[in-house]
Amino acid sequence: MKNLRDERGQTVVFVAVFMGLLALGFVAFALDVGALFREKRMAQSAAQAAAVAAAEEVGYGNTANEQAVANAVAKLNGFDTTLATNPATVTLTVPTTGNFTGSYVQATVRMPIHTTFLGAFSHGMITVPVSATAIAGGGIYSQTCVCVTGTLSVTGGSTLNASGCGIFNNSSTNNTMQVSGGSTINARTMAAASTGWYPGITGGGDTINVPVADIVQGASTTCTAVSPTVPTFVPANCLADPGIGGSGGQTRAPFGPANASSTICYKALTVGGNGDTDTLNPGIYVIYGGKLQFESGANGHSNLGGNGVFFYLTNGASLTTSGGANVNLVSGGATESGGGSAPVVGSYDGVLIYQDPSDSAAMTISGGSTLYINGGIIAPSSSVTFSGGSSGNGMQGGISVKSLTITGGSMNAVVDTNEGSLSVYAANPKLVQ
Repeated sequence: MKNLRDERGQTVVFVAVFMGLLALGFVAFALDVGALFREKRMAQSAAQAAAVAAAEEVGYGNTANEQAVANAVAKLNGFDTTLATNPATVTLTVPTTGNFTGSYVQATVRMPIHTTFLGAFSHGMITVPVSATAIAGGGIYSQTCVCVTGTLSVTGGSTLNASGCGIFNNSSTNNTMQVSGGSTINARTMAAASTGWYPGITGGGDTINVPVADIVQGASTTCTAVSPTVPTFVPANCLADPGIGGSGGQTRAPFGPANASSTICYKALTVGGNGDTDTLNPGIYVIYGGKLQFESGANGHSNLGGNGVFFYLTNGASLTTSGGANVNLVSGGATESGGGSAPVVGSYDGVLIYQDPSDSAAMTISGGSTLYINGGIIAPSSSVTFSGGSSGNGMQGGISVKSLTITGGSMNAVVDTNEGSLSVYAANPKLVQ
């Protein structure tokens, strides 16, 4: 009985049990911490993959799909957003502070993670938030609206606006992109086959408003305009130039095709010659071998335009608009200077001038008292020089030429489906954090 009442040694038992439980707790805690680190690494990988996938969708212009794609990629990495119980969440945001503002996508992946020891304090679940940031600007999709294969030169305080589209130079020569004389380029993207044209292409007072992330050097792709179908015509039936008035200074009756869907061919065409005021009928004009000339005239007399016109230059034909000319030319379906849409010319809508790719005759477009030109110019082998006018809206439309020189005034390049759908990328989407 004395031995049964002896309490010596019971402390050892309690200490042993306590130490065992404590050791078990440390083991459980270690397992929980290890599991959390493992899940954090997996979630980090999922966040990185989701961010890159979302950036790629932004690059292709599929912003409506970026969330779905990010969710799908996160699921492939073990974080399923479709689970009925304890699903993962993928949140996409655009950073507004720090070094990664602007064209970036941030993906944050969260998912409840089961725990053992920590569950005693958090009801068995804990959420570990992780995030990764990928460059979205590197994959910005941008249709090309200025495509040159040779030299692009913007000088003399000129402005080239391509705010909603891209400028592309196929030349691999370093000095084929030139900006000088206090000129400005505004574009969504800029790309060139050359690896040495940017930075350092500007002189004093020049400005290039293009996000640095959206400027490509050494681009592997090229821009190529989609050439329209050549109009059907018989060279032997082409008419002589009707553009010289008799006594001069007249406002003559409109001339040209019978209607917007018909074609007329001239060996040359002078508009506003001898001080006349001429208006062109809507339709398709073929200039075969001679010059398409828009002249200035005394007392403000000159071309008052052609709304809904398309010109095909072939057999060495060229284009010139004289300084001081009151030029108003609008391609089929484009916006007229006074508002509204010009008559359509079928498959040529949106294209104002198409020069035979085998011809290299230069084009000169000079502004004057008023200059409003709305339509694309496709001349793969031609050098085009544009100088702005004293008033008016300059020129707007897609342009695809061998070389382009802008000296004074403004040219507003806009997306034109006839310019092709080349995607310009500043860089492949990649992680920055």
